[in-house]
Amino acid sequence: MSSERATLNATTRTEFGTRISKRLRRDGKVPGVVYSDGKDAISFQVESRDARVILGEGHALFDLHIEGSDTVPVVVKEQQHHPVRGDLQHLDLQQVDLNQAIQAEVLIELTGDDVSPGVKQGGVLEHVTREVTVEALPTDIPDSISLDVSEMEINDTLTLEQLVAPEGVTLIADDPAEVTLVTLSPPRVEEEPEEDLEAEPEVVGEGEEGEEAAEGEGDSGEESSDEE
Repeated sequence: MSSERATLNATTRTEFGTRISKRLRRDGKVPGVVYSDGKDAISFQVESRDARVILGEGHALFDLHIEGSDTVPVVVKEQQHHPVRGDLQHLDLQQVDLNQAIQAEVLIELTGDDVSPGVKQGGVLEHVTREVTVEALPTDIPDSISLDVSEMEINDTLTLEQLVAPEGVTLIADDPAEVTLVTLSPPRVEEEPEEDLEAEPEVVGEGEEGEEAAEGEGDSGEESSDEE
């Protein structure tokens, strides 16, 4: 990860309540809370665009600077989004001790998918697990971990066992072999609609015979009338 941490600038939040939070969001701000072991939680507000940049860049560890307070290293504890629009609604952060190992969620980044033999043959590459739990010192937690899929063939599966963590980082899982990361399935073939075999077959000539019979009956009637 980068030697220089990104910094999120914020201001202290002193007003609370649903109405206040809605007003903040209308003004382009996001309410948040930073927690610290042994200290009271601090409420803050931050510009929505600044939070989007920090979160969008996927920083596992960054600095929080609340106006009037010292800058502290933090990780994301929880982020809440609007269920429809997806806008960030609330941000919970956790202050960390840089000398004490912590657990965090880290993104898995796939590489080599454009040269994978299975993909070239039309196979479907599915990224099943996109984040993994790791344990490390805060400064050692990577923003993401790369997984090479360049040699995957059709029907191949990669599990957590194949993921190589950076030095100083431990992958956390009860059974790594049971955690599927990526699969490469055969090409999907669209099934052709089956013909309706239950439809009753049309009897050729049946309609014509019926018409001829009807015409014959009509002719007989006309002859009888003439005779009268």
